[in-house]
Amino acid sequence: MFTGIVQDLGTVTAVDTLEGGVRLRVRTPLAAELSPGDSIAVNGCCLTAVGDGQTEDGTTVVAFDADVMNESLRRTSLQAAATEGARVNLELAMAAGDRFGGHIVQGHVDGTGTVESTRPDGFARVVRVVPEDPTILRYIVEKGSITIDGISLTVSAIDATAIEVSLIPETLERTTLGLAVPGTVVNLEVDVLAKHVEKLLAATGKAPS
Repeated sequence: MFTGIVQDLGTVTAVDTLEGGVRLRVRTPLAAELSPGDSIAVNGCCLTAVGDGQTEDGTTVVAFDADVMNESLRRTSLQAAATEGARVNLELAMAAGDRFGGHIVQGHVDGTGTVESTRPDGFARVVRVVPEDPTILRYIVEKGSITIDGISLTVSAIDATAIEVSLIPETLERTTLGLAVPGTVVNLEVDVLAKHVEKLLAATGKAPS
């Protein structure tokens, strides 16, 4: 499980094409904390570290490898991130007893969205995102939580086609959303609690239409 608090902005340094997908190598100080089999969120996608990672001087681990299957490439924004030099948001899996800084994030992307526009609002920047599948908007509410490319954010506005989030300078500096422009594809994960509530209501015959 993750909380949507990005811990580092990593860099993709190598992309190897495999029969069933690609293997990414990501350079980040967080690699030193990973063992083979550990989970790490890459732009909000839960991936598994493979191998022993890349080291400098045979000691300090400076990068980790992760396999991305074709299904994930088709359904997420990692297709665009699978290029050398791409920047990616990274978060290690939450350990028991850690501070819960964002909201419950599974790393299971519900769909992608496209940045429609950005605009300044004081020191903040408002980013408007249109989901590829508009049906996921039913799980999103104003002032509720949304995960965009692995970042736990608060929905500042929502209408029939899109959502808006307001980003402070800290978020713009430390995450890939600082690089987002109209046309950028991002991963979206809605609050899992909303989906559980819908299923429970359906079981009682009270699900919204």
